[in-house]
Amino acid sequence: MTTINITHTNTVLAAIEIAKSRHEVLIAIPGKTRRRRLTVLNRQEDFDRLIQALTGYGLPVRVAFEATGNYHRALAYRLCVAGFDVKLVSSVALARTREALNNSWEKNDPKDAQVILHMMQIGNEQFYHDPLLSGTNDLQELSKTHDIVSRSKTELWHRILTHYLP
Repeated sequence: MTTINITHTNTVLAAIEIAKSRHEVLIAIPGKTRRRRLTVLNRQEDFDRLIQALTGYGLPVRVAFEATGNYHRALAYRLCVAGFDVKLVSSVALARTREALNNSWEKNDPKDAQVILHMMQIGNEQFYHDPLLSGTNDLQELSKTHDIVSRSKTELWHRILTHYLP
């Protein structure tokens, strides 16, 4: 039977909205009502600054983000190596929760970070397994290659059937 672990009161929560060049981070610190906002550029120096800020609290840290393309992979790897509890938030669940909380479809990065933090607080998150750390990176890359080759083969087949054979 699966056990559900809802947020502990002594855990620092960090919600990250992933983007191509920069990530918006919202940090909830236990015992404080104000949340800390950070903007982290997609480079190693900023990743190190974020890790130092999170370890500076001296409490366990749980990080959650919405996987966006491949932009999350470098930051997620660094956070996993740093020893943080890294979680995923479903894109569909995030969109539905944002719509329910804000009563609108309007989307921006700081607002999404707030919604991710809300989802962390209610325990609506998924496991994250980093492909490099879990040893499935080669399998994942092969799967992506197979998908691209299969799509190209199907596209070529359709072109031949619709354009060249008639």
